[in-house]
Amino acid sequence: GITRQELAQLVEVFGGDVSAIDSVVASSASTAAESAAIPAGLARQSAILTHPIFNRYHSETEMLRYITQLQNKDLSLANAMIPLGSCTMKLNATTELIPITWPEFSQIHPFAPREQAQGYAHMIRDLEEDLAAITGMDATTVQPNSGAQGEYAGLRAIRAYQSSQGQSQRNICLVPESAHGTNPASAVMAGLKVVIVKCDPKGNLDLVDLESKAKKHANELSAVMITYPSTFGVFEEGVLEAIEIVHQNGGQVYMDGANMNAQVGLTSPGHMGADVCHLNNHKTLAIPHGGGGPGVGPICVKKHLTPFLPGHPELVNADGTPKSTMGPVSAAPYGSAGVLPVTWSYVKLLGGRGMTQVSKTAILNANYMANRLRDHYSILFTNQKGMCAHEFILDMRPFGKTAGVQVIDIAKRLQDYGFHPPTMSWPVPNTIMIEPTESESKEELDKFCDALISIREEIREIEEGKQSHEDNILVNAPHTISRVSAEEWTHPYSRQRAAYPLPYLRERKFWPSVGRVDDAFGDRNLMCSCPPIDTYQ
Repeated sequence: GITRQELAQLVEVFGGDVSAIDSVVASSASTAAESAAIPAGLARQSAILTHPIFNRYHSETEMLRYITQLQNKDLSLANAMIPLGSCTMKLNATTELIPITWPEFSQIHPFAPREQAQGYAHMIRDLEEDLAAITGMDATTVQPNSGAQGEYAGLRAIRAYQSSQGQSQRNICLVPESAHGTNPASAVMAGLKVVIVKCDPKGNLDLVDLESKAKKHANELSAVMITYPSTFGVFEEGVLEAIEIVHQNGGQVYMDGANMNAQVGLTSPGHMGADVCHLNNHKTLAIPHGGGGPGVGPICVKKHLTPFLPGHPELVNADGTPKSTMGPVSAAPYGSAGVLPVTWSYVKLLGGRGMTQVSKTAILNANYMANRLRDHYSILFTNQKGMCAHEFILDMRPFGKTAGVQVIDIAKRLQDYGFHPPTMSWPVPNTIMIEPTESESKEELDKFCDALISIREEIREIEEGKQSHEDNILVNAPHTISRVSAEEWTHPYSRQRAAYPLPYLRERKFWPSVGRVDDAFGDRNLMCSCPPIDTYQ
């Protein structure tokens, strides 16, 4: 607490009226007693911020150094490419991020009166029109906060439309076995029953199976969810036929926009015949992924679905009537509106020609890497010409038999080479899926390819008996600086090879901060890095 004398000294420092202290304190105490917002039974009794870290740093200098220390433990795009397949970890340009720091965007409340947010509203309308044009649709809402929320909103719009046409019985959603996991989850949330559609050995939709199930459920068919390019990283040649099959059997087509970075400017969901699609602004349209969000998953729809876009109590016409009879999918009328200036800037800076070049470059980069790596690893899915879309999958399954090496070992070893591992064991177990995006230079692509080729040679040494299955450079990865600099070193390979396997690392080395841990055990036995659990009992 603070004494009256201390308070008086503080008031004097700021040139205040010390004689008024008693009356102000008395008035405040009376008001607080009358308006206690938290009942005594619900008021917190325990101490707060008791973790030692909250009481360790007492100056801005110390705090700055601590935060920087934490930052330096985390590999980001500032350090190296992050080739996570199906995540589109592209550049979040500083120019595009600057507007979100402006108070005109960052300090306005989502429920502010419309007359106080006319500029913001104009930007949002402008962006919605641009997104509709990009996707070949007629209308857009930016309300959904994620791609999955967009899926739910889009499927809900389909169901509402079908109900308005007297077809409430339509409750079957066809979902390919290659789909993102959110697809069947969103369908179930929208009240639909999921029927899985098979894929052929090359990862394409099995059109025979699709047609069979569409006809079987023709009277109940509500929708199909299609990702294009597919989750396997291939432009499916039968996508137009698949869309036609579903329409012929009374269903609507939902196109998952997870892979739109290979599509913008080259084609569009609307051009192909889809009825609704979503975009991932945090993928295709340059919003950062950091910290788990905020994401934006706008949905774009054809004219017949426009009346069934999400509404909100704050979204009304000039006469006060609701703009939509549908309920909201987000607490705020425009969802994560604070980051929409990023996407608006991205679209305006690039323009149609620039965004088309983005798609072409993303596809080129992926095929360049796949071509460099195909002599060293098996590429699982390609089209008839041996080409991929904007991402590709490398098969690591054979190395388990030949060298006892699993995909997790390769992912951990990539950390020693200064790279974040690609998406691991999805959509196929014991594989890695690589998506370089358009943002990376040929030099960076070559570094990553060189790292994977070098790792393949390390695996070959195990296969040939030059390193043991139990103690080798992969199963021991990653190698931290404390481990490499320790006095004792018992491994059959050198410290230098463990930490600096390629020359480029001499110039810029990102050290992993944690060595090998049992990931599966950790996933199943989550423990907070806080004081012992008994301190909470």
